[in-house]
Amino acid sequence: MEGVLWYVLASSRGGPSRVRIVRAIDERPRNANQLATELDLDYTTVRHHLDVLVENNVVDRSGDEYAAVYTFTDASRANWDTVEEILATVEDD
Repeated sequence: MEGVLWYVLASSRGGPSRVRIVRAIDERPRNANQLATELDLDYTTVRHHLDVLVENNVVDRSGDEYAAVYTFTDASRANWDTVEEILATVEDD
């Protein structure tokens, strides 16, 4: 999981946006529309990044497709020290 987290959050082109999304979800679970508004990002961009995070087992969605709320998976929480290290590294850049 560590390697996946580093790739998804730090090594790929979308990493900085995904870091912002992860930070926002860490504050409180939100749906894609709330994230787009809060982060001043395009809704389709947020959905793309959320899909990447779901596919890589970083976040889970609950509820129907449109209003789904995103929370962290157990695997992410189990590796939260790594997540925090990555977030700090990306935010310092």
